[in-house]
Amino acid sequence: MSVTVAIAEPGQHTEGPHWDHRTNTLLYVDLLDPCVCRWDPVTGERDKLKIDRSPGCVVPRESGGVVVAAGTKFASLDFRTRQLTTLAEVNHDKPTNIFNDGKCDAAGRFWSGTMGKDSAFGKFEFGAGSLFCLHPDRSVTKAFGGVSISNGLAWSPDSTVMYYIDSLLFSVDAFDYDLSTGTPTKRRKVFTFDPATSVPDGMTIDTDGNLWIALLNSGQVVQVDPNTGTQLRAVKFPTDRVTSCCFGGPNLGVLYVTSTRVNMSPDQTLQQPLSGCVFQVTGLGAKGRPGMYYRG
Repeated sequence: MSVTVAIAEPGQHTEGPHWDHRTNTLLYVDLLDPCVCRWDPVTGERDKLKIDRSPGCVVPRESGGVVVAAGTKFASLDFRTRQLTTLAEVNHDKPTNIFNDGKCDAAGRFWSGTMGKDSAFGKFEFGAGSLFCLHPDRSVTKAFGGVSISNGLAWSPDSTVMYYIDSLLFSVDAFDYDLSTGTPTKRRKVFTFDPATSVPDGMTIDTDGNLWIALLNSGQVVQVDPNTGTQLRAVKFPTDRVTSCCFGGPNLGVLYVTSTRVNMSPDQTLQQPLSGCVFQVTGLGAKGRPGMYYRG
């Protein structure tokens, strides 16, 4: 196993990595330097597109381009024309909320959740957020509210279970999932973390159904079997501030991991200068599943 830097230019708060297997590029966002990035690991070229609101995540769109959850809006983004077009808006009662992490299910619905504006940066507004779903017809439904920091999402290989993280609950929760309607039910905890040492952030799933969870402040990504509730292994990084992860590369065997330098003191930044970079892990012996596209 090897941990190396994939993208050496550090961002402020890189998040939401998503492998686009159609173009063999890595998509990700920076919440604080509000932009959406597309990086080609073969050429090393990165297209950085600044936007006018804080993006929480990005997914490719089946019809072309990408869709972002940014501010309180779902919006399409065209890298060629550089145009951002609103598809739907949420949290009308809480206009200062912002979207955070998100993904698409196997039916092409785009799921993303919100949080209080400053929650990612240390000033928590408990229970201010909600988990939303943007359907292919561009209608939006709210799954539930009372969310503090909406974060990682994943589905089991057969799409019958949805996994979800609200970071301030310090757990991974599971739901029974009806793919035909996009309805999660029967919420329960499948893994819990020690609040004193680990804040669960973004996550992904491998072909064996094991979860890979980025732990903010502890500088590691852990592999967890959600069926037994056991941690299988941990991968350490040269920064304490990892934020999310996804599998990518030609065979979906590379784990890409984003990180942040938010709230780091000058001394911490000197000690961990790679904070904010995007890392890659090879030789894990695990593979991911192709990321889903938004079908609207």
